[in-house]
Amino acid sequence: MTETCNEGIITDAKKRYSAGVLKYRQMGYWQPDYEIKETDTLCLFRITPQDGVDPVEAAAAVAGESSTATWTVVWTDRLTACDSYRAKAYKVEPVPGRPGEYFAWVAYDLILFEEGSIANMTASLIGNVFSFKPLKAARLEDIRIPVAYVKTFKGPPTGLVVERERLDKFGRPLLGATTKPKLGLSGRNYGRVVYEGLKGGLDFMKDDENINSQPFMHWRDRFLYVMDAVNKASAATGEVKGSYLNITAGTMEEMYRRADFAKELGSVVVMVDLVIGWTAIQSMAEWCRANDVIMHMHRAGHGTYTRQKNHGVSFRVIAKWLRLAGCDHLHTGTAVGKLEGDPMTVQGYYNVCRDSYTRTDLQRGLFFDQDWADLKKVMPVASGGIHAGQMHQLIDLFGDDVVLQFGGGTIGHPQGIQAGAVANRVALESMVKARNEGRNILEEGPSILKKAAEGCSPLKAALDTWGEISFNYAPTDTSDYAVSPTVA
Repeated sequence: MTETCNEGIITDAKKRYSAGVLKYRQMGYWQPDYEIKETDTLCLFRITPQDGVDPVEAAAAVAGESSTATWTVVWTDRLTACDSYRAKAYKVEPVPGRPGEYFAWVAYDLILFEEGSIANMTASLIGNVFSFKPLKAARLEDIRIPVAYVKTFKGPPTGLVVERERLDKFGRPLLGATTKPKLGLSGRNYGRVVYEGLKGGLDFMKDDENINSQPFMHWRDRFLYVMDAVNKASAATGEVKGSYLNITAGTMEEMYRRADFAKELGSVVVMVDLVIGWTAIQSMAEWCRANDVIMHMHRAGHGTYTRQKNHGVSFRVIAKWLRLAGCDHLHTGTAVGKLEGDPMTVQGYYNVCRDSYTRTDLQRGLFFDQDWADLKKVMPVASGGIHAGQMHQLIDLFGDDVVLQFGGGTIGHPQGIQAGAVANRVALESMVKARNEGRNILEEGPSILKKAAEGCSPLKAALDTWGEISFNYAPTDTSDYAVSPTVA
């Protein structure tokens, strides 16, 4: 694989199946004239071939190693319908502005994947191929899942529309906060934080990703104190309230045990971490569907393989898999907060969660049309370093169907937790009102907030404390595309 590949597919069976080593494109994994079928899964890989490795051969290798190929010819291919089972690389193009990197499009036949199994699909698409020596790096940028395969998944247990009906909350984003500090609070103090946030006007409070059942607080204590807080706040405000009880644990048996207890206590929602894995995620989605409980997905760990441009898996692909696997909420970035996220790219993640049909949009990193059939919609969650002073930006970027979570921006309020929640609720409602009146909230946002703060001391304190705080770092993951010249 260290020389330029000019050879086409070998069609002579005697030569094709002679013992020895052939180039992947000679074995049939490169088919530039391939006619895409509606039932094909399409993947776009970003590949960085080693020096001297032809990009077409590298693309063919990706197709081969993620489907049926091995390093040498095997005659047992002839015992299969090999023309169907082989993945086909059908297009290779240089990545604009990224010398040495190439986009490679690969098609996979429907019969390569087990019905309703993200674990099986990922075992092929991101299995051994990312360790392949002829590649310096590889990244799965986007995926088109055919409707025929989408229909084998049950998707979100509740979905965005039914969630709003259950909560009786319409016409605005939902508000949340993460209990802080993440670790160390006793069960009673933890419950106090939850009550203060919900009483102040938030819809949800939540566990963070790394709070499970540590020596300082057993999970049962947390669940009991939290649900006591939820019920008292609901009674005091007349609103449906919830708190994401993290049921992530070391075994599925323990996760089911914690989920059952959360339901017994009346929780409307449970939470799992992405690190539990695809099989566990789909299993918990089944439990939530059977028990009418919302499933909140914290994307803990995703940055280890989604953040770098040249190697890993794009979060837009993870978001698509998670919608199929069945989560109702998904942390999808804030664009203006402390965590990685280019605004246009993050909007692409939101589209994947909320669309019935996602259109190709290269600026937002979406390379394929995606028909979601009747799969329910996911509620995106914006969380990580956001505060009331950014309310106009958040609503302009993400609209109404989103959970805006202000952790430190609630818990760290100088007048206390409840005041922090009040500040967020007043900021939200004043901004939604201004938008509904037809005002340009992106331009007028700061003045709208300042005006609202005249009658709300908690909001004024929030703006005085955090109003100038921003996280203006260059994002590492932006879309790569070239604008076609305009024809006169």
